[in-house]
Amino acid sequence: MTRLDDKAAQPEFWKDQVAAQRVLQRRKRIEAEIALLKRLRTQEDDAKVLADWFAGGEDVERDLQAGVDALERTIEEAEFQKMLGGEHDAAHAILTINAGAGGTDSQDWAEMLLRMYLRWCDRRGWKRDITDIQAGEEAGIKSATVMVQGEYAYGYLAAEAGVHRLVRISPFDGNARRQTSFASVFAWPEIDESIDVKIEDKELRVDTYRSSGAGGQHVNVTDSAVRITHLPTGIVVSCQNERSQIRNREVALKILKARLYELELQKQKAKLDAVEAGKKEIAFGSQIRSYVLHPYRMVKDHRTKHETGDTDRVLDGDIGDFVKATLVSKAKGTLSQVATPDEE
Repeated sequence: MTRLDDKAAQPEFWKDQVAAQRVLQRRKRIEAEIALLKRLRTQEDDAKVLADWFAGGEDVERDLQAGVDALERTIEEAEFQKMLGGEHDAAHAILTINAGAGGTDSQDWAEMLLRMYLRWCDRRGWKRDITDIQAGEEAGIKSATVMVQGEYAYGYLAAEAGVHRLVRISPFDGNARRQTSFASVFAWPEIDESIDVKIEDKELRVDTYRSSGAGGQHVNVTDSAVRITHLPTGIVVSCQNERSQIRNREVALKILKARLYELELQKQKAKLDAVEAGKKEIAFGSQIRSYVLHPYRMVKDHRTKHETGDTDRVLDGDIGDFVKATLVSKAKGTLSQVATPDEE
């Protein structure tokens, strides 16, 4: 029996449900890593045996090729998992989307991005919960916040942080002119409850209001939405998804805690890409990825140069190849930060 098993067997283990779940999540990650290592070793041994038989004249070429292919896929999976070795990469994530320059078109674009990420979460089997959404005046959304629960959710979603550009014929322009729209995506890790982030009541301004979401499409209608402003930093977080004002406050405080913790980490490390200081203007020239629907169809990531002409598939949530390309480039140290002039 492992130490984690010993802990789970102790009577007092389940008294603290939060701590217990944290231990079980850690156990699950360790078991998955061990299973991957065992699979890697087994496939390597099988491939060696088949290679020896093939060298001895046995007719095992097809089996050998299948074994080598399987081994290569497992190696790639192990290397990919290694890329997500950051301090908080395994954590759940808090995803935010904000409309930028472009008026109603950008608000519509922000809602398209929200749909894309929600569908991607569904593809991965992650639980996602929209905690706050601000509808646009005519269409789309001004902003949205999503709590995403899943293994390595933050590690993956952090790769999507930046400005996303859409080029299309505007459905809101009577003259059918081409429009360029912008929206930003950012992610924070959901902070472990054991990490102490001190927030004093005197530092907070708490406002309650009626939900302004787009009806049942996104959030439950409620009279107990909560907006919390952290006065020292000016960070504002909202939650309107829960029917209980108390629960909305708890979720909003959790999001605030995550943002304050991440901000403090960036200050301590003095990184140029601190979460707040590194946010670029949501406008032309600062995009990390372009989605072009007219005059041709293409999605291109300017940091990795990865691209595809299947725009519908991407907008329907199939963005795994783009996330993978970003993580690989980051690991290699070849990740660019902005689009070059000829790509704009």
